[in-house]
Amino acid sequence: MYSTTSPYRIITVCTGNICRSPMAALMLTEAFDAEGLGGLVVVDSAGTTGYEVGHPIDPRAARVLTAHHLASEDHVAREWRPEWYAERDLILALDVDHFGWLQAGAPNHASLEKVRMFRSFDPHMAGRSSLDLGIEDPWYGGHTDFDNTWTLIKAALPGIVQHVRAAIAASQDAKTHEPQQVTSMT
Repeated sequence: MYSTTSPYRIITVCTGNICRSPMAALMLTEAFDAEGLGGLVVVDSAGTTGYEVGHPIDPRAARVLTAHHLASEDHVAREWRPEWYAERDLILALDVDHFGWLQAGAPNHASLEKVRMFRSFDPHMAGRSSLDLGIEDPWYGGHTDFDNTWTLIKAALPGIVQHVRAAIAASQDAKTHEPQQVTSMT
């Protein structure tokens, strides 16, 4: 459960961490900053494989981000680490295979509860099966595929921001309603 003593931590996860997940992380960071939550939320990304570890973001993903005034040159791909189940408050899978992989690796029920499909926060996708919520890997395509990835990620951003805002508010509310410890001075 999230605690107000540390930032709310989100990680976006795709295959190699050079296309979808860094795009989603950078777009989420911008969305939280725009909503005044930047100081309360930290977003990062990882891949389910080590194929691209150490590599920069795909140039086609960088092109789309740059077109929307988001810098991506500092991104370096990395592989998922199991301890992040405990260290993250929300784990967002970009496609169904990542979702299944993250669910299968979850060490406990609390970790499993954190794993969600990124597009499950898109109101137009409400009630859909997780099988319908994936964002296909644009790496195999061209510029249009990366533009489509941008569009699909963008549609889910308001729902994620709303979800996180509610989690932060609930945590703050719980903290203000905690019983105060009274010490006796006798």
